Amino acid sequence: MNIALVSGLIILILLVIMLIAGVPIAVALGISSVVAILPIMDLEVAVVTGAQRIFSGISMFSLLAIPFFILAGNIMNKGGIAVRLINLAKLITGRAPGALAQTNVIANMLFGAISGSGTAAASAMGSIIGPIEKEEGYDPNFSAAANIATAPTGLLIPPSNVMITFSLVSGGTSVAALFMAGYLPGILWGLACMIVIYFFAKKHGYRSKTSFTFKEAIHTILQAIPALLLIIIVIGGIIGGVFTATEGSVVAVVYSLLLSLFGYKSIKLKEIPKILRESAEMTGIIIFLIGVSGIMTKNEFVEHMMHAPGNFYYGSWRSPTSRPWCPAPCFPSAATGM
Repeated sequence: MNIALVSGLIILILLVIMLIAGVPIAVALGISSVVAILPIMDLEVAVVTGAQRIFSGISMFSLLAIPFFILAGNIMNKGGIAVRLINLAKLITGRAPGALAQTNVIANMLFGAISGSGTAAASAMGSIIGPIEKEEGYDPNFSAAANIATAPTGLLIPPSNVMITFSLVSGGTSVAALFMAGYLPGILWGLACMIVIYFFAKKHGYRSKTSFTFKEAIHTILQAIPALLLIIIVIGGIIGGVFTATEGSVVAVVYSLLLSLFGYKSIKLKEIPKILRESAEMTGIIIFLIGVSGIMTKNEFVEHMMHAPGNFYYGSWRSPTSRPWCPAPCFPSAATGM
């Protein structure tokens, strides 16, 4: 049997078994990838090779953007920025059916767009909006589902840690171009969730019990403007070429820290070490996962599978006879480029 196929089967079988057994994803990926190397080299060499690939996979300057965006998200969560965004979202949704769940959607989109992390958005919104929804009679399962389903909008609406990682593993795809491409699908995802929430909330009678006076509305908007400016500064700077995504993540940390300390005055200096520790823990999990993924992607079988879809479509479009779903007359001429 082909060695590449054997390695691929080892990864697949071991990975599935360990995930079912409850082994953490990063550990399962690392172990199965190292074991998959054993058919072609000794254990000692396989372990050393795996370690080298882990370090080579994370030895990239652009990856520094991930811990900084995570830190920025934690500062926003602890520093009152998340609360201001939630209040703005509540003002936007008004008294519509399921207003609090709709607020969750908009707040996730805004917070994810600022922090670059869907996990940070889910954590912040769940801890703040969840108790309020429970007080107003929302089903906890519905509240959790709304939060979980909309948190990934932060992975699409820039800045996004996932897009930065994709730029690295794809060989240098423009981060600015990826950020621009993320807006539309991220917003559409959020709007689709809002439509589902509207009909579900209307059916179960979920309505908001709070309202804003004109004075309160103006105050809420003014309070949220400094937080929203962060989106303009970071994304505008990256797209405009003022700074890179990595430098933009540092700008996000500095801005959110100054705003929380001196603007909103919602965190104290003694709280910063705890925020740094929590950010380091989350960063360690993500970076280690990226590192062990580097072992697997160097596997001959996995590498072939990654390139297979592209090769298939590329070959299909170049050869009219290999397009069974569309006869040649559908396209005037491949040579003319039409």
